[in-house]
Amino acid sequence: MKSPELLLPAGGLDRMRAAFDFGADAVYAGQPRYSLRARNNEFVRFDKMKQAIDEAHARGKKFFVASNILPHNSKLKTYLDDLVPIMEMKPDALIMADPGLIMKTKERWPEAVIHLSVQANTTNYWGVQFWQKMGVERIILSRELSLDEVEEIRQECPDMELEVFVHGALCIAYSGRCLLSGYFNQRDPNQGTCTNSCRWDYKVHPSQESDAGDAQLLGGFDFNKMQEEANASFAACGGAERHPLADQVYLLEEGNRPGQYMPIMEDEHGTYIMNSKDLRAIEQVERLVKIGVDSLKVEGRTKSIYYVARVAQAYRKAIDDAVAGRSFNPELLADLDGLANRGYTPGFLERHQTQEYQNYLHGYSISKQSQFAGIVTDVDADGWATVEVKNRFAVGDTLEVIHPQGNELIRVEQIIKDDLPIDVAPGNGIQVRIPHMQGKEKAILARILDDQAKAKVEELIAGK
Repeated sequence: MKSPELLLPAGGLDRMRAAFDFGADAVYAGQPRYSLRARNNEFVRFDKMKQAIDEAHARGKKFFVASNILPHNSKLKTYLDDLVPIMEMKPDALIMADPGLIMKTKERWPEAVIHLSVQANTTNYWGVQFWQKMGVERIILSRELSLDEVEEIRQECPDMELEVFVHGALCIAYSGRCLLSGYFNQRDPNQGTCTNSCRWDYKVHPSQESDAGDAQLLGGFDFNKMQEEANASFAACGGAERHPLADQVYLLEEGNRPGQYMPIMEDEHGTYIMNSKDLRAIEQVERLVKIGVDSLKVEGRTKSIYYVARVAQAYRKAIDDAVAGRSFNPELLADLDGLANRGYTPGFLERHQTQEYQNYLHGYSISKQSQFAGIVTDVDADGWATVEVKNRFAVGDTLEVIHPQGNELIRVEQIIKDDLPIDVAPGNGIQVRIPHMQGKEKAILARILDDQAKAKVEELIAGK
C-alpha cells in the first residue's frame, strides 16, 4: 500500500516547521484576503510566505496556498493582480473553490496546479469527473461523505488525486456554508471571517405567536415537561404523524447579548446550530490507506504549535503503522485526547446516531489529560534547556517531552530563572531553564494532568 500524504495547517513559520519536524509531508496556508482564515495568519507578509515556501522546498516538502474564498464582485477586480506575487513564489498548488476564479487563474497560468477546496462540497464521482475535465488535479472531498462513498469515488476515479479531512473542527452546516456568523455580527464565513458562532453559549426560551405573527417570549414554561408530553403523544400515534415539537418556535438568547431574543427551531434532539464535536478519524486511517486516498488533511490554521506537533506525530504514526500492516495503536487516542477539544467524533466517515455528532455539554475547549507547558528553544552542553513557558508548571510536576525522535515522561527536578532557583514557572511570557534535557532541541513540553501517567513516571524514576 502506498503512504498517503500527511497535510498539516501552517498559520506561521514556527507551526510549519513543527509540522515538518513531527512528520507532515506538506502544509497549507492562506493567501491574504482570499482564504477562509483571515485571522492569525502570519503570511499576510509576502516575505514570510516566500521564506516558508523556500524552506519547505529545501526540506523536500510541499507548500499549498489556500485561495478558497467565495468572492463577491468587489474582490474580482483585485484577485488576479494580488495572485501574481504568490505565483512567483512557486507554491506547489492553489486550493480553490470558486469556479470563476479557477477559470481565470488557469487562463492566466495554465501550468497552475489546482486543488479543489472542500468548500466546493464535492460529494460524488460525477462531480470529481467534471472538475478533472476542468483541469483540477486534486479534489478535497466533502466532509459529509462516508468511507464507503469515498471508496466508491476512488474506484470510479482511479486517476484523480483525492484528499480527505481526518482531524479538526466541523461545521454545523455543509462545510463552510454556515450563515450564523454573518447573521449575528456581519462576519461572513465564506469571506474568511468566521467567528465560530456555533460555539457560543446559548439559552433557549419558549415563545408564542402575537396577533401580528411575531414570536414573543413566553414565561412559566417547562420545556422538559412539554417534551415528555409531546414524545408520549408522538409514540401513541406510532410515529406516523409530524412530531408536535417540530413546528414549535423558540427564542434563542446568546450569552453575550442578554435580552436579545432570536427565533429558532428546536426538536427533541436539541438545537442544531450548536457546537459540533471535533473530527478525529485516526482510527479510520487504516481504511483510508487501503482505499488509496492520496492525502489526509488536518484542519487548524489558527491552532498552536503544540496542536500541530502533537497531531502530526500521532497521524504520522497511524499512517506508518497502516502502511506497514501493523495494528492500530490505541495510545494515539490518548495523545489526541490531551489536546484542547470539544469531544471527538469520526464525523460522517462512520454512520452514527445524530446525537453522537452534537456536543450538548461544552461549547468551549476541554483538555483532560495534558496541557501545553512550553517550547524548548535551546539546550546547552550540560543538558540545561531554555524553555519558553506557555502555561504554568512547577518543581515536582510530570512533563511529557514531545520530540521528533520519540517522547518521554520526566519529573521536573529544578527550575532556574535569571540564574536563581524558583519553584514555579508561572505562565506565558517568561523563559526558564530545566536540567537533564540532552538531545531535546525542538522539544515541546506538556504538563501531565492524569494521575495514572504521573504514577508511571514515579515507577520509571524508582526503577532508575
